[in-house]
Amino acid sequence: MRLRSRRPAHDAGRTLNLSAAILALAVLADSGVEHYRGSFHNKTMFAPLAAAALAIAASLYGVSDRRRGRHGGRDAIYATAAAVGVAGLGFHLYNVTKRPGGFTWQNLFYAAPIGAPAALLLSGLLGRGAERVRDAGRGAPTFFGAPAGKVLAATSAVGLAGTVGEAGLLHFRGAFQNPAMALPVTLPPVAAGLLAAAAVRPGRWLRRIAGVWLSLTAALGLAGVGFHLFGVQRGMGGWRNWSQNLLNGPPLPAPPSFTGLALAGLAALSLMPEDADG
Repeated sequence: MRLRSRRPAHDAGRTLNLSAAILALAVLADSGVEHYRGSFHNKTMFAPLAAAALAIAASLYGVSDRRRGRHGGRDAIYATAAAVGVAGLGFHLYNVTKRPGGFTWQNLFYAAPIGAPAALLLSGLLGRGAERVRDAGRGAPTFFGAPAGKVLAATSAVGLAGTVGEAGLLHFRGAFQNPAMALPVTLPPVAAGLLAAAAVRPGRWLRRIAGVWLSLTAALGLAGVGFHLFGVQRGMGGWRNWSQNLLNGPPLPAPPSFTGLALAGLAALSLMPEDADG
């Protein structure tokens, strides 16, 4: 895959900023709805909203910033978002395990979702990755001595796998009543597998095929919003009863997570030609 840009690392960094923004927006919208449903019973429930909002602002600034080099303020915000994501994972796991039965299907269906804080963690990690990539200068970017393309590809592949698991769990709860509900558990896993393979042993054709599947996954994330809008409209009263149907209908912010992670994967692929194939 040839790179037309003369600044592939900088362009990849801006794409990673965009990826972090999409994931943070998904967290802000989803956590806002779910924590409102929980009446913000625990005051720490405001933390992911603040962290996600800051990550969005930092990411949009990063997308518009054409200068080279790492930005200390953005990097600090991303580090904070990742830390809040880790703490949120702990809170949500505790919310599941404290219920009678612990890790049961019922509790996984209806307890605090694991995917939301994980998405905030990924937003922070990918955002920090964006700053490291932008700071690479003329040399090939690396993370802890490893090629940045491979590290970012592995991170995006793991994130896609986790998002597939979350979508599969909730669509299984919905009994896959719409055949389109099978798409998020069939198309993205192929993209994640190809991306992981490219991270282990990159090659020109493998990168091209992975790029096609990642592009399809990014489009699927946007299309999923439309499907979820239709799902909300099917609730009693439709959009006239939006205050209830938004809480009970399929979550609108969930599908764009596929888009954000797919963009991160594409950014990783764009860096691989600077790394040694092997």
